[in-house]
Amino acid sequence: MRILGIDYGTKRVGIAVSDESEFLASPRETLLRSKSLDADLARLKTLIDEEGIALVVVGLPINMDGTHGPMAEEAEAFASKLQDVSGLQVEFYDERLTSAEAERVLIEADVSRSKRKDLRDSLAATLILQGFLDRRRYSDE
Repeated sequence: MRILGIDYGTKRVGIAVSDESEFLASPRETLLRSKSLDADLARLKTLIDEEGIALVVVGLPINMDGTHGPMAEEAEAFASKLQDVSGLQVEFYDERLTSAEAERVLIEADVSRSKRKDLRDSLAATLILQGFLDRRRYSDE
């Protein structure tokens, strides 16, 4: 089965998709948020159908002290609505520091500042999904 990874944001939604063996996460596009949550959910539902997605993982931006702040609550609400629209199970993955890690990787790869903005969210989604896949694989062993 294929798994969709999401780095939820108020302006952009980073997207990553696993291979069918659930071994490797690959970045997809970054969706620019529209003014309509329903339109954003419809775009994700189309992607889910086109890619044959069976499970969704949403990065949960937990505070460094382990509490859930406003962004975590917003991501949880978004995930709940996506679950209703898609009919798929949605799981969460602690995404603390994934955006910072994505930025670091892009800087090390000497990606220009203007291009980093476009790539950061899909790379963060890839890190979220890859972390989820690795944790799932190693917990099965």
